[in-house]
Amino acid sequence: MKTNLFLLTLLFVLSACTQKQPSAQNLFNGTDLSGWYADVPAMDNNPDTINPFIVRKGLLVSLGTPGGHLITDGQFENYRLEVEYRFAAEPGNCGVLVHASTPRALYDMFPQSMEVQMQHNNAGDFWCIVEDITVPDMEARRGPKEEWGITEGKARNIRKLTDGAEKPVGEWNNMVIECLGDEIKVWVNNTMVNHGYECTAQKGHIALQAEGSEVEFRKVELTPITEITE
Repeated sequence: MKTNLFLLTLLFVLSACTQKQPSAQNLFNGTDLSGWYADVPAMDNNPDTINPFIVRKGLLVSLGTPGGHLITDGQFENYRLEVEYRFAAEPGNCGVLVHASTPRALYDMFPQSMEVQMQHNNAGDFWCIVEDITVPDMEARRGPKEEWGITEGKARNIRKLTDGAEKPVGEWNNMVIECLGDEIKVWVNNTMVNHGYECTAQKGHIALQAEGSEVEFRKVELTPITEITE
C-alpha cells in the first residue's frame, strides 16, 4: 500500500513538472514594428510629420517627439510584461501603458489606460488615465482625497513605494509589470516599487509613449499567467 501511494505521488510530481508552461512572447522582434501601430495626433493633418517610433540597430526607439503612443494590435490580460529600457543620452520621460482602450481619451492624446511611469527618478509611479486603481496609504501617495480623479486637472498620480531602484542614465533598466485580475504590481531592477488593486480595467492593449525624451528599448516580452493563485 505504501509503495502504491509512493508511486502515485511520484507520478503526480512528474506530471506537474512536465506540464507545459506558458511561453514568453516577444512583442518587439528586433527588426521592425510588426504587431504595433502608432497613434500620433500630429500626423493626422501633416503626412510629412515623422513617426517618433523607429527601429535602430536592433532597438525599438521612441524619439520623444512628436508626442504619441505605439500600441499593440492585440489585447492582453493576466500577464507579466518585462521591459528593458534606457535613456541613452540624458534623463527624460516615457511610460508603459497597460489596459489601454479608447484612444485619445485624455488631453486628446493619451488612451484610456493605466500608466506605469518610466520618467527618470519616478519609474514605477502610477498615472490614472480615465481608469483608476487603489493602493495602500492612498492619501499620502496621491494627495487630498477631494482632489482625486481620472480626467484632466485631477490628482491622477500615485507615487511609488520606494526610491533608488533605477540605474544611472545610460545604463539599462529592467521593469516588470504584472497584471493579474484587478491587481498591478511593478518591479524596477528586481525591487518592487508599486502594487495596486481594484483596478477599473483588467485587459486591453499595451502602449509605449513618445513623451519628449528619446528612449531605447531592447526587450518587450510578455508571458501569460494562466492561473490566478492565492
